[in-house]
Amino acid sequence: MNKEQCFQLGYVAKVHGLRGEVVVMLDVDYPEDYEDLKHLFLEQKGRLVPFFLEHFVLQPGNRVLAKFEDLDRIEQVEELVGSAVYLPLTALPELDEDQYYFHELIGFEVIDDTHGVLGPVETIYDLETQDLLGVKHQEKEVLIPIQDGIIQKVDKTAKKVYCHLPEGLLDIYLED
Repeated sequence: MNKEQCFQLGYVAKVHGLRGEVVVMLDVDYPEDYEDLKHLFLEQKGRLVPFFLEHFVLQPGNRVLAKFEDLDRIEQVEELVGSAVYLPLTALPELDEDQYYFHELIGFEVIDDTHGVLGPVETIYDLETQDLLGVKHQEKEVLIPIQDGIIQKVDKTAKKVYCHLPEGLLDIYLED
């Protein structure tokens, strides 16, 4: 399994107790969609390694108390703290027609209602304060906030993102 076939579910935040349990912080909107997990992948030295779960119990605040099979002592799980937790893209819940996952937007053409075609989405920046589309326009990267009012519509069939850029946003990136 490689990262391109997966999405990051969260990360191992800390050890819990002495018997090999860890706290996993989830970076998802609906943690309850993942409470029946039997396995997941942890990033270890740049590779995704499968770990089988004894339990994966939801806690308040997008936290999960997790116990991995065959890891029964604190010393065995301390090295996992800070590891990113991944699942295959196939584990993502189905969305309604008008909903989308950010990773689906890679390669979509961005069209502004004033400036016309801007270019393709090359990357998604999932920042703590704001999510951004990284769009290639005139050989420069333009960052577009993923917000209501700016992103007007996403047409998954046509692979297009329609937006209304705030006045002056594009000019910031095109100045020398």
